[in-house]
Amino acid sequence: MATCELNQDYDLQKPIASTSGLRQGLTSYGDTHFSLFLRKVFIKALGYSEDALSRPIIGIVNTASGFNPCHGNAAQLLDATKRGIHLKGGIAIDFPTISLHEGFSHPTSMFLRNLMSMDTEEMIRAQPVDACIMIGGCDKTVPAQIMGGISANKPVLPLLTGAMIPGRTIDMEEIAAINEELVPTIGTCGVMGTASTMACITAALGLIPVQGASAPAVSAARIRIAEQTGANAVAAAQNRRTPQVILSVKSFYNAATVLQAIGGSTNAMVHPMAIINRHPGIKGSINLNTLDDIGRRTPLLVDLKPSGDNYMNDFHNAGGMLCLLHRLRPLLHLSAKTITGETLGEFLDRNSFRDFEYSLSVIRALSDPLHVSSSLIVVEGNIAPNGAVIKASASKDRRLLRHTGPAVVFENSRDLALCFDDPDLDVTADSVLVLKGIGPIGNPGMPEAGMIPIPRKLAARVVTDMLRMSDGRMSGTAGGTIVLHISPDSAIPESPFGVVRSGDLIVFDAEKRILRVDLKDEELQARIKQRQREITRRGYWGLYERTVNQAHEGADFDFLTATGLA
Repeated sequence: MATCELNQDYDLQKPIASTSGLRQGLTSYGDTHFSLFLRKVFIKALGYSEDALSRPIIGIVNTASGFNPCHGNAAQLLDATKRGIHLKGGIAIDFPTISLHEGFSHPTSMFLRNLMSMDTEEMIRAQPVDACIMIGGCDKTVPAQIMGGISANKPVLPLLTGAMIPGRTIDMEEIAAINEELVPTIGTCGVMGTASTMACITAALGLIPVQGASAPAVSAARIRIAEQTGANAVAAAQNRRTPQVILSVKSFYNAATVLQAIGGSTNAMVHPMAIINRHPGIKGSINLNTLDDIGRRTPLLVDLKPSGDNYMNDFHNAGGMLCLLHRLRPLLHLSAKTITGETLGEFLDRNSFRDFEYSLSVIRALSDPLHVSSSLIVVEGNIAPNGAVIKASASKDRRLLRHTGPAVVFENSRDLALCFDDPDLDVTADSVLVLKGIGPIGNPGMPEAGMIPIPRKLAARVVTDMLRMSDGRMSGTAGGTIVLHISPDSAIPESPFGVVRSGDLIVFDAEKRILRVDLKDEELQARIKQRQREITRRGYWGLYERTVNQAHEGADFDFLTATGLA
């Protein structure tokens, strides 16, 4: 056999005794020994020695992209991660996957989140890695990677790129003149937006070092975290700490507690549901109402924009997640496991935190919260039978948290753009602005268009907040009294939200968790029967529309959940 001459030290008759390293997930040629032989032939073309290939193989998902400034430090993180892996006796091999940036993804990054999760899952599953580090940071990349990592169920360790360092506050007149300074460094948004929220949640799940939630992207600390993650990955590979073993209901309760305490992004209500529903041991055990119940007993402690005044680097300097977890200790499940093998309680016992004045000003004590409970709220009613969410802590006029007013309906974003600044628009400060057509299917991809601006004629009268509602999302950096993720979305033929009309009376009560339209059921059902909609898209868009589930389930593809189509 001529090809055997390429590697005389390889014995084709030797049994393949394990499924680790290069021996796992062999390409199917009908002969497993030949498959392994050919794999070694090709990887040795890259210069690897037998000694290198005998070590635990740690894959690194490299999402560096010229279209993703949030991941602008990926090369530095990659080098430091490899160093950590090699120092602990592993071998590091990086590979690319899809990279998503919020501002460079058409039509929305959420539209492509599930595609990235599929890419991540299949590449982790397809390639011979004993553990995998996933470099990510921008809003949809971290949830996509965790979703894919749970489904692949090899040991996975997120490595976050970190938040940018904020610039100074400016007024509107300066914006055009200093466009180049509005995003002063690489990294994710510097407030408690979606990226930073997901970073804190990932730390609460025990998947990353706690300082990895807040260290700035441009800091030396971020590089050291990358090295530590590399070392952790080798240990996770040797001990087979897969996400389906590490993560439990208790882990997600802790994550939900942290979400409420930080006043996190409303997007972090939809992403965790997608992550939860990928886990076969947890799917069905936690829903939006669970997250709401946790909010009722969790105070808002972190004073960060948009619910407070500070930035992520302030949170980091005040003690970050280590400080917050100690603050929340009475509310946490301390027996939850972490990627290092420790429980959360053991970690906190080993890592004490000493309070100081600045810490208490940014991360409040349980006895002195910004709000006593429920920074994020789930509401339900006849136009949101599967629920909707609101970030109550970011309301600018808290009187609107209990409000009844007539609807001013915009059927889609184009309708909004055409009519919004019309001086003859029939709208008052008591009106409820309703935007349809921006849900999971409607746009598609749930664009962050839910922060409907105040109509110009009202803004001129110094109206700063109104009750607004949509089936879409909004940026985690935004604030206002805004109900989002109304489910089912208006594009679904049977959606009651889809038949709301201008003039209908909207009843909203955050305390009572109510969102409804003041119509009899018979009228709602009659309107619904008049609606029809056909889906005729091709390609990925067609797949998306046919299989995406609704916001209350995470807007994931139904066939990717733990139970698939069952």
